[in-house]
Amino acid sequence: MPSDADNFYQSAHVSRQAVDFQNVFKMTVAGNLFVPNDLDRSRQHPALVVGHPMGAVKEQSANLYAQKMAERGFVTLAIDLPCWGDSEGARNRVSPDLYAEGFSAGVDFLANQTFVDGARIGGIGVCGSGGFLISAAKIDARLKAVATVSMYDMGQATRNGIGNSLSLADRQAMIEAAGTQRNAEFGGAETALTGGCPHEIDADSHPIAKEFYDFYRTPRGEFTPAGQSPATTTHPTLTSNVNFLNFYPFNDIETIAPRPMLFIAGDQAHSHEFSDDAYARAAEPKTLHWVEGAGHVDLYDRVNVIPFDKLDTFFGDALA
Repeated sequence: MPSDADNFYQSAHVSRQAVDFQNVFKMTVAGNLFVPNDLDRSRQHPALVVGHPMGAVKEQSANLYAQKMAERGFVTLAIDLPCWGDSEGARNRVSPDLYAEGFSAGVDFLANQTFVDGARIGGIGVCGSGGFLISAAKIDARLKAVATVSMYDMGQATRNGIGNSLSLADRQAMIEAAGTQRNAEFGGAETALTGGCPHEIDADSHPIAKEFYDFYRTPRGEFTPAGQSPATTTHPTLTSNVNFLNFYPFNDIETIAPRPMLFIAGDQAHSHEFSDDAYARAAEPKTLHWVEGAGHVDLYDRVNVIPFDKLDTFFGDALA
């Protein structure tokens, strides 16, 4: 584990409150609300909704980012996306629309806190949540500023793979398998899972698999929500994962302007193509910030590598 990895960081300078609230579909969304200890609650302050990596939960990356930004004076809310963690929804189901709605529900909650300025709310999305946050911001103008970190476009990744490594035949086989499994599960078969982080690796494992294993399957970042099994963590269901094939978060991304966008990625990250693509399509004002020497997972929890000062400056200006 890198010496500066601190996924389960607990700040002595902010208070933490477990909260839950409903989205527009009357599903409960769970979160952790972080407030600076010295916050003047008689005044209204800027706030941030923070989303976790795809397949993860708020205890993985989101809580860390939320606390670090709360230390810088923001009210922050780390959420569990619907169907994951402590939020409602059938376990491990993929629904990009529900995920985006999770961010908007977070805005609902924050805007109704007396010490939050509803006109100064932004969002941070880590990994897959970067795409879900963008999807939300395209139709929710209350999100006044958007920052993504190690972003994945889960639509593109599912359709074509990293570096366009999947073929049309691969995609068609994925669709066929999902349909076959739906028939089986309707008839009583057990729910099948797919993707996610491997539970075992060896010297011949793919470098990306090793990178995710080092976070999700070791004490560095491993976390299993109450009532769930380590065997199912990070894995979407086979029948719902195909929903990502219809997910195009960067289409119409220019409509977010003039609200500012910040894309943060490691210059060594296997996922950098998604930040490149989003930045190229977005309208001004926009910033692409490369973290020199950093890989994808480095920006999940390495507190000396994550550019918190850059995030502080960005949101300080955007939500002033």
